[in-house]
Amino acid sequence: MQPHASEAASPGPPVPPPRRRLADRALDAVERIGNALPDPLTLFLLLAALVVVASALAARAGVVVTHPSTGAAIGAVDLTSPDGLRRMLTEAVKNFTAFPPLGTVLVTVIGVGVAERSGLFDAALRQLVTVVPPWALTATLLFAGVNSSAAADAGIVVLPPLGAMLFAGLGRHPLAGLTAAFAGVCGGFGANVLITSLDPLLAGLTESAAQLVDPHYRVEATASYYFMNASTFLLTAVGTFVNARWVEPRFGAFTPPPAPDTASPPAPPAPSTDPPALARLAPRERRGLLVAGAVLLAYLAILAALVIPAHGFLRDPQGGFKPFFDSIVLLITLAFFLPGLAHGVTTGTIRSDRDVASMIAATLGTMGGYVALAFVAAQFVAYFSWSNLGLILAVKGAGALSRLGLTDIPLLVGFVLLSAILNLFLASASAKWAVMAAVFVPMLMLLGYSPETAQAAYRVGDAFTNAVTPLMPYFPLILAYAQRYDPRCRLGTILSATVPYSIAFGIAWTAMMVVWIVLDLPWGPGAPIHYTPARPPPALLAPGP
Repeated sequence: MQPHASEAASPGPPVPPPRRRLADRALDAVERIGNALPDPLTLFLLLAALVVVASALAARAGVVVTHPSTGAAIGAVDLTSPDGLRRMLTEAVKNFTAFPPLGTVLVTVIGVGVAERSGLFDAALRQLVTVVPPWALTATLLFAGVNSSAAADAGIVVLPPLGAMLFAGLGRHPLAGLTAAFAGVCGGFGANVLITSLDPLLAGLTESAAQLVDPHYRVEATASYYFMNASTFLLTAVGTFVNARWVEPRFGAFTPPPAPDTASPPAPPAPSTDPPALARLAPRERRGLLVAGAVLLAYLAILAALVIPAHGFLRDPQGGFKPFFDSIVLLITLAFFLPGLAHGVTTGTIRSDRDVASMIAATLGTMGGYVALAFVAAQFVAYFSWSNLGLILAVKGAGALSRLGLTDIPLLVGFVLLSAILNLFLASASAKWAVMAAVFVPMLMLLGYSPETAQAAYRVGDAFTNAVTPLMPYFPLILAYAQRYDPRCRLGTILSATVPYSIAFGIAWTAMMVVWIVLDLPWGPGAPIHYTPARPPPALLAPGP
């Protein structure tokens, strides 16, 4: 029976919009709050002023703590004193030129700029979309990001913009690719299938703290290798799920800006672009890729010959890899510059040395905003260090946790959380561990846990909040990359995309650590979970200040 015409024409009750999930509403709130923050340059300027004021208040209140390793008294330094004000004026330029991210970024983008503007990136990315299945792209990007700590800080300069280009090449939102790479590089920092420069650095600090209990205890650079290797695959899987479940649906479809800056990367295609058509290369581009690939292989072969032999040019007299790690930024720059140069000469985009100079100048010209921000950020970092507020915060936090009376797994989980919270304010992994190791390594040894266990727990907490702190020196660079695709993008937009990664990484990684301990698996070669102290000194169990 057909309905009456008037009944068919009459509208039904209004359909309510679909109810948004609690997680989406929470991320909306994060985005609103983050976008309400001032520009990053202003934010760092305000934070620098806040540190100056806080240093004066803490110094006048007589805040003093005892360094748990050296026993030295650490007091707050008043930056409003004549000496403090004089230092802020006389060392401003030094703070800027010594700011570690500045040199890394500017040197790396020299090579990246030649590779991009010669057309190598464009051709390689168009070819890559035919090689990597779309379903594997996110996992590939995250896996590369997590392992990028082997390249020091260069990974954060290179991978996020590449992630954005790769996603755009498949018609996906470039900011989803950018934030996935950023989360992998930062949130998975320390996890790796290789031994990196961070491993011996932390192992040395752990060994020094362990020898407060056992003067003969040794901690090797491989102390966390099994755990960090397995963590790489865990974080890749978790990050891939987070991207598919929350991040990419949140960004939705992408519409390229109508008039992109000529200095920006090539305009990404609209979502309707057919990837196979996008991937077609001209014959000269194929030749350029082949020549660039041959140059890269030759470069890597030469590099291997300088690094692998025990007495290689990039090894120290003891056979260590310190010269290699110290030169890694320049080596990575060359790994982009030389293939980019070869591709440009082969395809005709580079016809003289003037073309190369112009490419480098144009690329560095796009970094003006970041250079200005780096000046202010460098002052904030220097003031925070001069005031001793960071060390005081770390010692106070360690002492507070030690006084809670937690033991075993709850203590380790609490230690992870404390490390994660401190990581929001103190970027240096070694600086925090120098303080915290002296408290927690002896404490856990006397509870029957090895120094390697303390180090593994610290490395979990020190990583997963990296991607959600605007105080991270590279965060403004990520924002600058994002604004190439969406000029309206603000801090809140990036934070709302990285918070899900941070939470998921923290939960999954901590759970993996607990399971590892319960199963009594070694952290690395000769690195057990448990330790039986030879002579327990009760004084070391006393809570710190």
